[in-house]
Amino acid sequence: MSDQWKEPVQGDKEERNSWRLLERTLLATVQEQRRARRWGIFFKLLTFAYLFVALALFSPLLPMGGDKRAEDSHTAVINVRGMIADEEAASADNIVGALREAFENEGTKGVVLRINSPGGSPVQSGYIFDEIRRLRGEHPEIKVYAVITDLGASGAYYIASAADEIYADKSSLVGSIGVTAATFGFVETMDKLGVERRVYTSGEHKAFLDPFQPEKPEETAFWKGVLATTHRQFIESVKLGRGDKLQVADHPELFSGLIWSGEQALELGLIDGLGSTSYVAREVIGEAELVDFTVKDSPLDRFTKKLGASVGAQLALWMGLQGPSLR
Repeated sequence: MSDQWKEPVQGDKEERNSWRLLERTLLATVQEQRRARRWGIFFKLLTFAYLFVALALFSPLLPMGGDKRAEDSHTAVINVRGMIADEEAASADNIVGALREAFENEGTKGVVLRINSPGGSPVQSGYIFDEIRRLRGEHPEIKVYAVITDLGASGAYYIASAADEIYADKSSLVGSIGVTAATFGFVETMDKLGVERRVYTSGEHKAFLDPFQPEKPEETAFWKGVLATTHRQFIESVKLGRGDKLQVADHPELFSGLIWSGEQALELGLIDGLGSTSYVAREVIGEAELVDFTVKDSPLDRFTKKLGASVGAQLALWMGLQGPSLR
């Protein structure tokens, strides 16, 4: 009988059994590790979902504004920071809501709009301008002061001009009373690429801002007229707010869109003095205690913004696709 049909000796059987046992043990260990990882991922996702739902349910109940202590005498501060546009921190809804709460608070001795903004939507700026003047009329005992920090340009200055007085630092940038609307022209690029643009409209001028079509002189003139009308409205509001303080006769370029330092702005009548928020609260209003009424995002809003929920709106703003801007 050949060796291959020989009965294996006892030592060979024991060795093979040991290897099988070791193999099963290793497989069981690997499977257990995989199972543990799956459960770990599951519980992490469950925790994430729980936190997300909790934020969604309870964030509307959280205070959205700042510290509003009705029993204490204070100077109310409202920040106007960044682009003035719908759904931004400096939207009309946010600023107007904060203004109303500040004026209705029994401890408010004066209101400071702390501004650091390049401007933005003329519509949003106009809403805020009108509301400031309305609240000043209803509460003549409460004065409104605009304090420009780094930048108070265009729509931001539009808002500031509604205040009783405007203050800035000597190096602040102030003014830029003008209107702009920017886009791009891709006609030659399309020709070079051999791409044909096809636009179907139900109105002769419906696509007059299309960047992929050549400009027409009559449409360009029309659009400039729209911007000129917005500019005129801007100038009228600034004159209404500032009155005889503006040195218009001596500086015909005051409404040309140029921007000046705080020191120059004081000479032009664009501002009333040099000083910070603390200075105005302490020396002008007479109440050094500051209470912030700025509307703040809820935790859920901050969370969604971190996930990039506002990327589309920002891109539209940067590309000039949301109408005229005060700059």
